[in-house]
Amino acid sequence: MFKNKRNNKKNLLVLALMGGMTYAQAEVLAILPESGPMARAASSIKLGFQSAYAASGYPEPLKFVNSDQKHIAKVLKKNITAKTKLIVGPLARAEVDALMKARPKIRVLTLNEGAAQAGNITQFSLAKKDDAQALQKILAEDRMQELLVLRQPGAETEHELFLMSLVTQAGLQMQVVHAPPKKLKRHQALLLLGNNEWMNGQQKLPKKQIYTVSNAIEEGQPIPKGMKFCDTPALYRGQWAELYSAYQQHPVTMPYQRMLAFGGDAWSIAQLYLQNPKLKEAVFEGRTGLIQINGNHIQRTPHCYHNTGKGVTAI
Repeated sequence: MFKNKRNNKKNLLVLALMGGMTYAQAEVLAILPESGPMARAASSIKLGFQSAYAASGYPEPLKFVNSDQKHIAKVLKKNITAKTKLIVGPLARAEVDALMKARPKIRVLTLNEGAAQAGNITQFSLAKKDDAQALQKILAEDRMQELLVLRQPGAETEHELFLMSLVTQAGLQMQVVHAPPKKLKRHQALLLLGNNEWMNGQQKLPKKQIYTVSNAIEEGQPIPKGMKFCDTPALYRGQWAELYSAYQQHPVTMPYQRMLAFGGDAWSIAQLYLQNPKLKEAVFEGRTGLIQINGNHIQRTPHCYHNTGKGVTAI
């Protein structure tokens, strides 16, 4: 679904508020699983990371290490050298927690969120709470006061964290329904939580005040008219030519296209830290959304879209 447009090298508008830029020789240690249950996602992240790295022209080398079935403390001890200036990864939540306990002395950009925080460790992820916050803003703009939730049977747990985050942030009255209502009241929203096939199998959906999640959107498959959702902008905007090129060489389904974009943003953040080790604040338009760095916290805000019947448009 990636679009192809000429790449504008100035498409990352970065606001860095701490000091000047430095370009000391550095080696980036990237820790990702090459086997096991997370290997496929890691492969797409790695490809996105490498494609953005190559497009940036940054001269320092990357060193990839397989983390599957290995103790993170031992991985760090074996692979950190005097040239290592930044660690990117690991990906599994348990490994992020193990890295926290290992307390590496150099800066780390993890690719998931752990249970704790540390001064030199920044956590970056495709967190459900970020997706929920983006949709919450759209519901607020649409002046919704009540949320009707229609869930795909058997897939309830997949969306539980998203739904909890959304309800907590939005403060809406919520009601679980078992079929689409024949008519929605003025301030009622219908949220569909399920996959694309299930969503398109719903009969007589309302034409407005309907919402869904990004994993209900699949390449080449219809989206109900009037549907609103928040997703990775790289799938809908063609300003990241390196992602399109990587996708052409290694076509993947949309969930893994999102991982490609995530890997690309991980490199953009890593490059900021390499250029300015004391970086405290930055903001840029990323492949997965608006990226805001504030201390050790990264806020990712996906972009939201509306299927008007004439096509998907940005809100």
